[in-house]
Amino acid sequence: MLKDHIKTYYFDQNYNCAETIIHAGNDYYELGLHDRDMKMLGAYGAGMQCGNTCGAILAGASILSMKYIEAKAHESDDIRPVTQAMIKAFKEKYGSTLCRDIKPQSFRPEYRCLKTVETACDIIEQVIEDYEKRAK
Repeated sequence: MLKDHIKTYYFDQNYNCAETIIHAGNDYYELGLHDRDMKMLGAYGAGMQCGNTCGAILAGASILSMKYIEAKAHESDDIRPVTQAMIKAFKEKYGSTLCRDIKPQSFRPEYRCLKTVETACDIIEQVIEDYEKRAK
C-alpha cells in the first residue's frame, strides 16, 4: 500500500505532506524520480505555504501526472478524468481542497498532518485502482 511508505519520510526524515507523498509515490509506483526532482514539491507543503491547495493533493496530482502523461498533459486522455476523480474524493472527504479548511479537521500537534497524508494515500491509490479497472 502507498501509505506503508510514508512514515519513514514524514517522521524519520521530517518531510512535509507534499514531499512525503511524492517520495512514497516514487517508491510505490516506481516513478523513477530522483531526490533532486522531488525538491520541486517542497513549496507545496502547508497549502503552498499559505493555506491554499493542500500539498497532499498537489503531490497526488504530481503522481498522477508521472503515471499518465507520456509527453504533454493536453495530449493525454487519462490525466483529466483521473485528476478530477482525485479532487472529487478530497472534496467529498473534507468539503474542500484548501489546506486552511482541511488542516483543522485532521491536524494534531503530536503527528502534524499525518491523517491527511494517510487519507491522501488512500484516495490516490483508490483513484488509480478504479481508473485502471475501468480502462481495461
